[in-house]
Amino acid sequence: MNIETLLRELSFKAVRSSGPGGQHVNKTASKVELIFNIRTSNALSEQEKERLATLLGSRITEGGDIVMSCGETRSQHRNKAIVIERLIEWIQQGLKKKKTRKKTKPSRSAIEKRLLSKKKTALKKASRKKPPIE
Repeated sequence: MNIETLLRELSFKAVRSSGPGGQHVNKTASKVELIFNIRTSNALSEQEKERLATLLGSRITEGGDIVMSCGETRSQHRNKAIVIERLIEWIQQGLKKKKTRKKTKPSRSAIEKRLLSKKKTALKKASRKKPPIE
């Protein structure tokens, strides 16, 4: 994945945001929508595109676009930076390969310790019982 190429392929749209800001909210378009098309991207290889399509399937439109938005702050520039960070983080997490789990066995001493503690508690509880009446 080439981040510089990816940043050039992003398209942005500024929209009016809701939330705090008073009259300022009604006058300025501070919310930023980011649109990134996975299918036509030159920043990703074909294998990376397929992997992202399967992992982020519910977030991708029929046209192959990922649409993200951010209206957290009153600044359009800050919202743009936040949404770019999120997209890059998503893509990097989607491209990470999970480590395969290696099966391990508990050591002999660990097994013995566990059995000893079980015997101790069993004896402790057995000693609390009333003796049988004959």
